[in-house]
Amino acid sequence: ESATQHLVRVLRLDVGAELTVFDGEGGEWRARLASIAKRGGEVELIDRLPTPAEGPLQIELGQALARGEKMDLVLQKATELGVARIAPLVTERSEVKLDAERAERRLAHWRGVLIGACEQCGRARLPELRAPLRIEDWAVGVQAEHRLLLDPEAELGLGDIAAALGNDPARIALAIGPEGGFGPRDLAALRAAGFVGLRLGPRVLRTETAGLAAIAALQAVAGDFR
Repeated sequence: ESATQHLVRVLRLDVGAELTVFDGEGGEWRARLASIAKRGGEVELIDRLPTPAEGPLQIELGQALARGEKMDLVLQKATELGVARIAPLVTERSEVKLDAERAERRLAHWRGVLIGACEQCGRARLPELRAPLRIEDWAVGVQAEHRLLLDPEAELGLGDIAAALGNDPARIALAIGPEGGFGPRDLAALRAAGFVGLRLGPRVLRTETAGLAAIAALQAVAGDFR
């Protein structure tokens, strides 16, 4: 219903107009608006379009829960930057608390943010969105050959990571702390799970900036920004 309302009321399309539709799993089609109803509409698929392949980096962003618009911003921009998966994390210093009911509502809202970001940037595959989980559980369960946590005092810089990645496809887990930074328990859990620090210059970045800057930097040195 919401998609139809956008087509009709915002874009002012009418029956017969051509548009592009996607399934969120990599499929994309040229289509024609076939009918408009009060609670939705129908499209006729004309032919399947070639879809650009996803980049060589499979990045899973472990983002500490942030308040309202900050979290929306991270999800939106991370989608545009090409992340494969996003895991909202409950950390030692997280200020956002979600019970089961609130978590379900937030997941539905966040999924809408991801869909909107894909529509805007022309991406046909939605990033996988995981339910909020404790950072300890995420750290031990994440599937990635390269495990990074952003830390302005870290021993490794971007050049070191680029050399380790080389030119081959790679899976990367990237952990970003909350507004107050990672607590001692968070860092201990991440280090025990094989995460190493990544330094992006001398400045301390805000939680809504840090992950996006790191993703863009990784895409530039080893991903589809090259």
